[in-house]
Amino acid sequence: MVPSPALVGRAYDPSLPFNRSPSTDFEIEHVSASSPGRYARPLMRREMSAYADDEILQNSIARIIAAKARPFSVSGRIPVDPAHLTLFFRTKSGITHSLDFPIDVDYDTPPALDVLIAACRPHPLLEDDYADSESLFYPANLPLTTSLEIANHPILEAVRNTLFPTLPGGHYLNAVRDRLEIVTTGSHMGVQPPVGDTRVATIIVTLPVRYKGGALVVRNSEGEEEKFVVRGGKSGHMEWTAFLAECTSEVEPVQKGCRVSIAYAVHIKTFGPSGVQPDPLIAPSDYFLDQLAPIFNMMRGRMIAWYLNGDYGVNPADVLAETLVPYLKGGDSILYHAIKLYKLSPELRWTAGGYIWPVDRTVECGPEVDGSPYSGGRRTRRQPGVRGAVSTYGEEADEEEEIESLRYRVEESGAIPLSEADIVLLADKTMSGNISKERVPLVSAGELDKLVVNILLVVYVP
Repeated sequence: MVPSPALVGRAYDPSLPFNRSPSTDFEIEHVSASSPGRYARPLMRREMSAYADDEILQNSIARIIAAKARPFSVSGRIPVDPAHLTLFFRTKSGITHSLDFPIDVDYDTPPALDVLIAACRPHPLLEDDYADSESLFYPANLPLTTSLEIANHPILEAVRNTLFPTLPGGHYLNAVRDRLEIVTTGSHMGVQPPVGDTRVATIIVTLPVRYKGGALVVRNSEGEEEKFVVRGGKSGHMEWTAFLAECTSEVEPVQKGCRVSIAYAVHIKTFGPSGVQPDPLIAPSDYFLDQLAPIFNMMRGRMIAWYLNGDYGVNPADVLAETLVPYLKGGDSILYHAIKLYKLSPELRWTAGGYIWPVDRTVECGPEVDGSPYSGGRRTRRQPGVRGAVSTYGEEADEEEEIESLRYRVEESGAIPLSEADIVLLADKTMSGNISKERVPLVSAGELDKLVVNILLVVYVP
């Protein structure tokens, strides 16, 4: 980026009518008493203009960085031919109507559109609004549907990537049709405050009815504003706008035509009982819950644990086991959910070799230390031994020493034996089913190996 001329130091030039004091941060001008004023004034104007331009640039950079850090709205297009869209609705009289698109009310107004407008109700007015500028909405108690299903288009994925980039895994967005809104010629929609329900965002799809004006204005809680001008009825696509639930919205006056849009409420759903807004879709069967009841009754006052069965492809040295809760799948998710239904507090913990790590610790075994009581680094594990009985005894001694060294490193990392943790491991005698296996890179006897780590679901039964 080329720096502003007001911030660049310049060498002294005796031909100029004033002297310059070069500086890396500031430039100071000393006007000579013998210099004519007619030379200094234009130069000062240019310097002041440079300072003003630099301030505008810095303010623009600050605003774009702030907007990039936390966007509150996004818009896009649906690549659908408007001619394939049909709106179906039923009025109080019980008659069902269909409305085909695209529509140009200046050229031809379909009778079904007049019926739709007549069936609508006005939005509540604010004190500074006038009765002749009311916008309309279709009553929620009357049936209404369209041939457009936004779930068939990657709109929700775009909303998630833009407005919810940090949404944990195991969560997804679900859109529920809210209501249809109409703003006719000369009308506008006043400020619509946040709804206050469980939604996290709102999506507004503008139907292909041609109009002019009627820009959608969205403001966040800090007063920042974004304006979206939609050209209704343009062939080849339909336009949509999404904004966070904390934002307010309004529609500027429609100068010509009719603005028709459908609003969708966006909610966060999850398959598990934890997350930003726990609202699981799964429910364990009665049979599954009945098998848990006698276990809890017989294990009162004890800590119990199950092995998980799924492999989740994580490095236990980098993440806590508890962070896998949103990613639980299969029977692991069902068991976790069932325990939560009993109002208990399960937790996930790493385990290996009869040891278990605290819930807030990762599997950090650390490097080999020669000064430890069991230093596996003092001899090489895979050195070929001398044949005979002495060789066999030497190899076994090496393996035992490596195990003792690893046990020492595991204990140094904070892990304790399961027996000391007073945890009852619930497993059948045959150990049927797969057991989750995650792997931690481990340097042992000078070579790189992998320590196999399992996952335990631990819960205290009061």
